[in-house]
Amino acid sequence: MNKKLAAALSGGAAIALTLSGCSDDSAQADEWAKKVCDQVQPQVKKIQEANASINAASKEKNSSAEVKKTDAAAFEKISGAYKSLGDAVDKAGPPPVDDGDKLHADAVKELRGISTKYGQLRKTVDGLDTKDQAKFAEGLQGVATELDSLGKSGDKALSKLQSGDVGEAMANQKGCKRTGGSPGV
Repeated sequence: MNKKLAAALSGGAAIALTLSGCSDDSAQADEWAKKVCDQVQPQVKKIQEANASINAASKEKNSSAEVKKTDAAAFEKISGAYKSLGDAVDKAGPPPVDDGDKLHADAVKELRGISTKYGQLRKTVDGLDTKDQAKFAEGLQGVATELDSLGKSGDKALSKLQSGDVGEAMANQKGCKRTGGSPGV
């Protein structure tokens, strides 16, 4: 059951890397992108580490209590990372493009919303009964379903943010560049 949870997390956390996208030659866009991208990589690393801990717990023969503890800690870490990403975009202000205010507000709202949802998942996992294996597995199934839904939740604002001039500027920033292979985020 925890394997479904791990699979859902891998897809669900992809939104963090949607901040890395396209390019612009304008100094304003580069400056804005640097403000955001300097904060992206540490948060992506936290999300990847949390996902790795869930994946490891799902592959090992851990007790329900150990799985619960691992998952809860991972969701807390992911929640904090998304909050920090939202704060970074918020602090950078609107990107210097047409409709920048709306793009900015939508991206911040989405990132903070994802943070809140991961915080709620942590509370859900904390409330699971580990004494009854069947109830615990059923609870994890519910969490996996929520994760899948969260992963599919709109990343339209972030997709818009990564397009055009600002997206290109972001792609040129070290903190927003994807490293080799699939990031697993």
